[in-house]
Amino acid sequence: MSTATTPTAYNYKVVRQFAVMTVVWGIIGMALGVFIAAQLVWPALNFDLPWTSFGRLRPLHTNLVIFAFGGCALMGTSFYVVQRTTQARLMSDNMAAFVFWGWQAVILLAIITLPLGMTSTKEYAELEWPIDILITAVWVAYATVFFGTIAKRKMKHIYVANWFYGAFIITIAVLHIVNNMAMPVSLFKSYSMYAGATDAMIQWWYGHNAVGFFLTAGFLGMMYYFVPKQTERPVYSYRLSIVHFWALIGLYIWAGPHHLHYTALPDWAQTLGMVMSLILLAPSWGGMINGMMTLSGAWHKLRTDPILRFLVVSLAFYGMSTFEGPMMAIKTVNALSHYTDWTIGHVHAGALGWVAMISIGAIYHMLPKAFGREQMYSIGLINAHFWLATIGTVLYIVSMWVNGITQGLMWRAVNIDGTLTYSFVEALEASHPGFIVRMIGGLFFVAGMLLMGYNSWRTIRASKPAEAQAAAQIA
Repeated sequence: MSTATTPTAYNYKVVRQFAVMTVVWGIIGMALGVFIAAQLVWPALNFDLPWTSFGRLRPLHTNLVIFAFGGCALMGTSFYVVQRTTQARLMSDNMAAFVFWGWQAVILLAIITLPLGMTSTKEYAELEWPIDILITAVWVAYATVFFGTIAKRKMKHIYVANWFYGAFIITIAVLHIVNNMAMPVSLFKSYSMYAGATDAMIQWWYGHNAVGFFLTAGFLGMMYYFVPKQTERPVYSYRLSIVHFWALIGLYIWAGPHHLHYTALPDWAQTLGMVMSLILLAPSWGGMINGMMTLSGAWHKLRTDPILRFLVVSLAFYGMSTFEGPMMAIKTVNALSHYTDWTIGHVHAGALGWVAMISIGAIYHMLPKAFGREQMYSIGLINAHFWLATIGTVLYIVSMWVNGITQGLMWRAVNIDGTLTYSFVEALEASHPGFIVRMIGGLFFVAGMLLMGYNSWRTIRASKPAEAQAAAQIA
């Protein structure tokens, strides 16, 4: 009897689909990132074509990594976690299937429209209005399945991971609808309903909270399930997890204006964003400390468990990124860092170090279970992937720190008569070695993802339908 028709089994089919596509989109999105990094080293790689120019491929890269790779990881793990922690099957198999196929359709439409220059021009919200409507439909179905499953739960208690997944789903829905309010003028062209500084403020309220809820709250939900499961230890402090949750939810929403320091945004709004960003350090580190302390009595497992290494190192990068972010929000620091590669380095400390690593660790834990296997095909390949990912991330971040500080100092340097000491081109020439190192770091990371692809393929190929069915039985 198939999983889809057995009422006493979890729906692992959609979990398997999302797990596989997480790996596929991770490889494609990150390979594209390496390609556009190479374009900065060798500008001729633009090929003098509009479709392959950096300006069109860069938003495609961010959409593929954030929404294709990250989105599939979040949807797949949330459907897995909500079933396991509620001991209930997903509310609707058909609706869950729509979430999967609808999300893949969104990604394919992004791959088509962004290189063609069809864009709303809004950071992390570039897709045009018909695709935004599809995203809304998929997201409503996603929310319905997730919260519907919680409503039919057999466990009275709602585990904290589901709190974070739930907050991510609700907040992203609100952010998406408000920021994408637009007036269509043709099938693939629209203009924002907001104007000037208001448009900028709405955009960065969305942009930073896409980071705060899509790339933080959702992945903290992942952390609160997979770190305790992989360590075989309970969460260090359940009380801290709840305090951390409410503090994060209450504070993150105010931090967006720090993207708009020294702009036309009113000064009081800039200051509010800076202050809230600084306060945000406390709940961010609360989550990081809670995850790290869950390993109390289990640190020895890091010697032999590369999956646990992925999860723990992701927490270290989360702690570093959430310290660096508030520091960069301070106006005097921002005066040096703004518009430089330092910002790019900070984003990727979070994207590669936190988001990608915790997703990779979670998939390595979840994928064999969803396919009825004891473990991944090769632990050695996971170990190799870990070191490739770690080295690649460090190379990327350090090169962008050096580039960013170099650029900031060169742009600020003035001669005694008040003229600029360096031209923009001179700052660009000084950045070239950093661009090379960043590209090499990206190559390391993609090499690791290719190992993950091979390891996942061999694991799936070795799975048996009966074993996968047995793994899906509700405890």
